[in-house]
Amino acid sequence: MLRGVENHLSPRTAAFFDLDKTVIAKSSTLTFSKSFYQGGLINRRAVLRTAYAQFVFLAGGADHDQMERMRAYLSALCRGWNVQQVKEIVAETLHDLIDPIIYDEAASLIEEHHTAGRDVVIVSTSGAEVVEPIGELLGADRVVATRMVVGDDGCFTGEVEYYAYGPTKAEAIKELAASEGYDLSRCYAYSDSATDVPMLEVVGHPHAVNPDRALRREALARGWTILDFHRPVRLKQRIPGFSVPPRPALVAVAAIGAAAATAGLVWYANRRRDTVA
Repeated sequence: MLRGVENHLSPRTAAFFDLDKTVIAKSSTLTFSKSFYQGGLINRRAVLRTAYAQFVFLAGGADHDQMERMRAYLSALCRGWNVQQVKEIVAETLHDLIDPIIYDEAASLIEEHHTAGRDVVIVSTSGAEVVEPIGELLGADRVVATRMVVGDDGCFTGEVEYYAYGPTKAEAIKELAASEGYDLSRCYAYSDSATDVPMLEVVGHPHAVNPDRALRREALARGWTILDFHRPVRLKQRIPGFSVPPRPALVAVAAIGAAAATAGLVWYANRRRDTVA
């Protein structure tokens, strides 16, 4: 049970949410693979393998080594992609793809934290261009996400400017706390992955949501709250009168999502190699 409304004379507080399998039921980036295929960004083979990667992600996620390999693959893959082209493809399907997979439990928690006077911050390894419009859809106050470098020609250079993963998430939260005046001892955090232990450690109220095996062990050992989210629901079913935001508000999305979606190929290959070994 969340505590009551914050005393605004006290230091500010926030609730930090991982995105994939914490707020939404799938990978925010892998979910777009069919749209990228229809837009000509990836081929049919990549779509099939990305579907398998989505299954692997839902079954057990990716460990540190796999995430690092994904980052390297993503960097090479998106080099030269025109950002505006990808924004337009994703803007067409963002609401249809993401809205139906938002966990009802997560949406309720976000509402409760806002009612209690806390800021809500989405902290995700997915790209800012994907996370920001999802955060807007959810009513989040801020997002922390991976950023890719865009050249003067409007195309991705293939370089990662900032990778929001593992310890860097915790560092970003500390920086936000310093700039926004958050009292981290009274803040909340939610994640499904053991790679986010550093993020969970920095707050006073850590929560493991649909945790992978490693995070479940860690949560049990540390006495952290474990939550089970299992009811995806469309926001318009939860909020009377909810309507799709105007399309211009959804245009802020980008190729990091496409790149990570196709990077499911790496997950697929790595898992198959590990299985054979």
